[in-house]
Amino acid sequence: MRTLHIRLLIVSIFWALLYSGCQQTPPRGLKTTGAGYPRTKRMRVIDIYHGTKVRDPYRWLEKPDSPDTQAWVAKQNELTSAFLAEVPSRDQIRSRLTNLMNYPSYSVPSKHGGRYFFWKNDGLQNQFVLYTQETLEDQPRIVINPNSLSSDGTIAVTATAISKDGRLLAYTLSRSGSNQQEIRIRNIESAQDYNETLQWCQFSQIAWKHDGTGFFYNRLPNPGTVPTEYHNRYYWVYWHKLGTPQSQDELIYKDPNGTAFSPLITQDGKFIILQPLYRPAYTKNRIYYRPVEVDGPFVKLLDQADARYEFIGNVESVFYFHTDLDAQRGRIITIDTNSPARDNWRTIIPETDDEIDSVALVNNSLVVAYMHDVYHQMKIYTLNATFIAEIPLPALGTVASLSGAQYDTQMFFSFCSFLFPTTNYRYDFSTGELDILQKLEIDFDFSGYETKQVFLHSRDGTRIPMFITHRKDLPLDANNPTILYGYGGFNVNSMPFFSSSLLLWLQMGGVYAVANIRGGREYGEAWHQAGMLDKKQNVFDDFTAAAEWLIENKYTNPRKLAMHGGSNGGLLVAACMVQRPDLYGAVVCRVPVIDMLRYHKFTTAAGWAWEFGNAEASVEQFKYLYAYSPLHNIKSSIEYPPILVTSADTDDHVVPAHAKKFVATLQAKAAGANPILLRIETKAGHGRGKPMSKIIEEETDIFTFLFKMLAMQYDNAKKLP
Repeated sequence: MRTLHIRLLIVSIFWALLYSGCQQTPPRGLKTTGAGYPRTKRMRVIDIYHGTKVRDPYRWLEKPDSPDTQAWVAKQNELTSAFLAEVPSRDQIRSRLTNLMNYPSYSVPSKHGGRYFFWKNDGLQNQFVLYTQETLEDQPRIVINPNSLSSDGTIAVTATAISKDGRLLAYTLSRSGSNQQEIRIRNIESAQDYNETLQWCQFSQIAWKHDGTGFFYNRLPNPGTVPTEYHNRYYWVYWHKLGTPQSQDELIYKDPNGTAFSPLITQDGKFIILQPLYRPAYTKNRIYYRPVEVDGPFVKLLDQADARYEFIGNVESVFYFHTDLDAQRGRIITIDTNSPARDNWRTIIPETDDEIDSVALVNNSLVVAYMHDVYHQMKIYTLNATFIAEIPLPALGTVASLSGAQYDTQMFFSFCSFLFPTTNYRYDFSTGELDILQKLEIDFDFSGYETKQVFLHSRDGTRIPMFITHRKDLPLDANNPTILYGYGGFNVNSMPFFSSSLLLWLQMGGVYAVANIRGGREYGEAWHQAGMLDKKQNVFDDFTAAAEWLIENKYTNPRKLAMHGGSNGGLLVAACMVQRPDLYGAVVCRVPVIDMLRYHKFTTAAGWAWEFGNAEASVEQFKYLYAYSPLHNIKSSIEYPPILVTSADTDDHVVPAHAKKFVATLQAKAAGANPILLRIETKAGHGRGKPMSKIIEEETDIFTFLFKMLAMQYDNAKKLP
């Protein structure tokens, strides 16, 4: 470890000297090329990976606070704004999107201490407001209104934890979309906050002790207690006593190997569970526990990191887990902590052909959401696996936000699909009745549209599902403007979802397709592993096969086909554009991961190496990352499709340097006159907590770009098919 620290210190000194040299270079100004782009300065920066020299001429764009970088970004934003402002239908698009998004929406309620809590947005509020009510029929009152915390809506409440008795609220605040958070505590009755504010929080989870005296939470170490380069990698668990300063918080657990844990209190209040922070991303994890009232070491119940284990709940000493150990698509097991040897484990619900997507313990029953060909089926079992009922769902869609406690006789959940607006349901276990609690009322007639699921084959013969949504009278004349969306990574499933902004696209005759490519968990852990590390190319091949299928089946043609992805999905569309520029007429690449040789050097991204690999770690990992890294595979004299790349100045999840370097390289190398545009949002992050006003503006810009590039006309009369 000491050798590693010395090596990192040498590297950091080298780059500090390099950047110092960069700053001494007189800026060349912001002259534009013949294509109208800023003439971006190039610098002689060469890295050597396992004997291979790799140039990085736009390394200086990694410094966001540099005057040169800021001037370059300002010019790029100016060019993008000017380009989009010339599209005649821009104001109409904004107006229709605003209308489509202007409806009251509700979260699923949760019950704490005999009262209900839920989030609501009246329509165009920048942030949702938290309410409480004694019964579901009572007049709700505000618990916290984030819209009052800033004039522009850029301060967001990103997580909440309500005490067992419903009297206390711990909530995290994030500014300008940053992952950095602070925790505050509110007395719900008086609507007054306590004096303490907890700092150095990031992805913090909060677990109240049932007596309300305080809570356990995870956060980053105090600055200066670990090397700077590791500060964003460690998540330690602390105990905070209500009414005391953070300096008195007690360190409960820190993992010597840097494993990120978050705390959970069991529903009976007896145990504290340490579970992986990044769920469901971690494919192999550990679970530790100890009694809440006992100070001392944690019991390392599951410490082999040999599979994925998700804690469901407990009945006294018997713990229920959802695991993929010896079951790629999941099974439910019990471990009696009084006799935890593996020989004593019991399988309660075995593996089936369908992936177990989630499990909840409600009404002393197991509520299981199965994923069957990427849509949910919901079933209820006793704790001994006797089948009770299947809950009928209204469409091929997604169950989300299930709420209910172990001894509750009712539960709440939401359901949605592409043409089924998010609807909240209440299920009564005693009667088996399913009632609608709230549904969205949207200015749109869904009757003339349909969603179908098709299956295609990738390059290696793998069967890939894809959802396609469009007007029922769609002509298969190969001339329909089409958006193809994908993600393909980090164990994340691309399930059916509802987006009111997409209704504009459908209304104007557009087709929307979602490809369920490898890298997610649509068909279990094997599906995920087939799209990670050295197999990442499978993800791009799957997406390319989906694009080719849409063209071959006459939904669209390469001039009318756009692809869209964000974050890891931004990597997806960037790589596919570089590999197959002939397939697409437009690309929307949002908050992308682009530089696959250096991604791990920024903020929390070092933790993604288990998914991507690390180019510095081995020659094998360097080779496959270098082979597909979008930044390093842009060719000169190639006409790439029109592309709009978006990012945000305070995105500390996927830093905007990826987008900047990608656009600079494309503008310098690409042939032809297709626009290469960059949009850097201000006071915004990766997307979490983004105010509604900024969402509408960004969606307006994206659809304006697509309408322009795919030669679409906005038609006010096109209300119905």
